[in-house]
This record gives sequence, structure tokens and C-alpha cells, in this order.
Amino acid sequence: MSDSSTKKGSRWGDVLRLVVFLGIGVFFIYWFLLKLDAEQKAAIWQSFLGADYWWVAAAMLCSLLSHFVRALRWQLLFHPIGLRPSLTHTFGSVVVAYLGNLAFPRAGEVMRCATLRTSEGIPVEKSLGTVVTERLIDLLAFGLIVVIGMLAMFGKAKDWLYDTLSERYENLPNMAMIVGALVVIAVVAVVAYKLFWKRLLHIKLFAKLDELLRGMVDGVKSIFHLGTRHTVLFIVYSILIYLLYILGGLIIFHAFEETRWLGFTAAFVVYLFGSVGMTFSQGGIGVYPVLVQLALDIYGIPMEVGTACGWLLWGSQQAVVILVGAAFLIYFSLKKRSKGVK
Repeated sequence: MSDSSTKKGSRWGDVLRLVVFLGIGVFFIYWFLLKLDAEQKAAIWQSFLGADYWWVAAAMLCSLLSHFVRALRWQLLFHPIGLRPSLTHTFGSVVVAYLGNLAFPRAGEVMRCATLRTSEGIPVEKSLGTVVTERLIDLLAFGLIVVIGMLAMFGKAKDWLYDTLSERYENLPNMAMIVGALVVIAVVAVVAYKLFWKRLLHIKLFAKLDELLRGMVDGVKSIFHLGTRHTVLFIVYSILIYLLYILGGLIIFHAFEETRWLGFTAAFVVYLFGSVGMTFSQGGIGVYPVLVQLALDIYGIPMEVGTACGWLLWGSQQAVVILVGAAFLIYFSLKKRSKGVK
């Protein structure tokens, strides 16, 4: 197959993914609106009108700050290969990447490397290696956060989850049984890996999985080659990024009278629910606000307020990406033209 045919097929694949993910988002919006009567729609609209938009602006600033910290962290990954891109350009590339991902799934990573090539002259293959490492670490970090979230989900969140499942399934196991089962599964998985994994590597699926797992391990190991100071900074930046994500929800709570009493735990639950929504539709459109509303329902927040809160939280994040990302996209385009980069 020729290179042109391969590229054409890849473009069609991107378009198909865009249609599918956008379709999921539009379906959720339609499905949600279909369940509402006129009175509920009016109440949601009133919640939007009654929100304090100064807090929404503060949430936008918090979202922008998380991108800035991500740029600081990304800079550190260039040190082992002897490169020092400027903070302005790494920050701009990060925001442009998020903008690109709104258009096409994973297109942002390519744009991120391309803009850095334009502005800093860094070859795409070198910056792409740092992006892959960063994404692998993010994947592992998010998995760890989910585990921590599940273990720490006490009080109302745990009761809501248990009661919801009890409505569908009788005789649910208690927490001790669940933890015990997870330990047994982990032990069995380790033993099976030691005994059978090498025999399964001739199967393509297991070979790919082994390559992915080894890549994750290598990605995590790579941060310990940054030097002690930079490794500590990388970990601090990573923690700060996720704290800012959670803080954004906490700030949005103050935009509504009904949610101002909610604290960090509720914001953490909202972050977990919302993150799931980001994986189901393009940019989380339609799904993210619904899941935020569901998370707030745990704390007895009225559906109308929860829905408005979910849309404002999602909208504040996307507004930052669109406004700042578009500005940097113009900046990089002008820079490319002035340099005559092909």
C-alpha cells in the first residue's frame, strides 16, 4: 500500500472517530433533554442565570494554570536529551494540543509536536517521545487516583454507590470481601504472569500488551533519570496538575448557592465522574455535564442546579482551550510564516 493511500486511510479513520465521538455527545444531550419537562428546562435556565460568573472566571483561571503547570512539567522531559524549549512555546503547544483534540481524537499530540518544531526547531520524533512518556505516566497516575478515590470514597458517596447497586443486585458483598477478592485476583494475576506469560508472547494480542506494559514501566523509570531535583519537581507538578483539576470543581461550587457548602471530597468525586465522561465523547460534550450532575446527586443537589454546574464546569474548561489555544495557533502560524518553515 502506498504512503498516500495509508495517509488517506488514516484521515478517514480520524473523521470516523470524530463522527462517532461527537455522535455519542449529541445523543447524550438529546437523551437528557428528552427526559425533561418544560418546568425542569426552565429551572435549569434559571440556575444558569442565577450563577455567580465571577467564580466561573476563577475556574477558567484555574484551568489555565493547570495547563501552565503541565507545560512546566513537559519542559523537564527535554533535559535528558539536551534540549531547553522556552516556557512560552511549551505552554502554547500544550494548549494548542487540547484545541486539536477537540477537533479530532489524538490530533492534538501531533499538533503539539509540530508547533514546537515550528517555534523551537525541535524534531517531531524527539518531542513525540516526551509526549508518549508523559501520557503513559498520566495514564498510570489517573489509575492510581481512581484506586485512591474508590478506597477513600466514604460517607455519602459510598452510601449512594452501595444503595444504587443494591436496587439492582441483592446480597452485595461488604467492603472486606471486595478488598479480599481484589487481593486474590492480584495474586493470581502475578502467578499467572510468572508461569504463562512468556508462552503467550507468540500471540499478537499478548505481545502488544506486553509491549504496552513495558513501555509504561520504561516511561515511569525515565523520570528518575532527570536528576534528583527535576524528578522531585516532576512529581510535584504532577500532583499539582490533578489538584488544580479538582480545585476547578470546588471553585464552580461557589457559583451556586445550593453547592457552596460542598467541600474537597465532593469536588474529588465530581472530578472522577467527569473524567470518565471525557473518554466517552469528543471533549466530553454531553456526557461530562450529565456525569457531574449524577455526582452532585450523591450530595442531594437538585438536578437543575447539578446540570447547570456540570455545563459551567465543562464550559469553563473548553472556553480556555478555545480562546487561548486559538490565540497560540495564530501565533505559531505567524511564526512559521516568518521563518519560512515548511
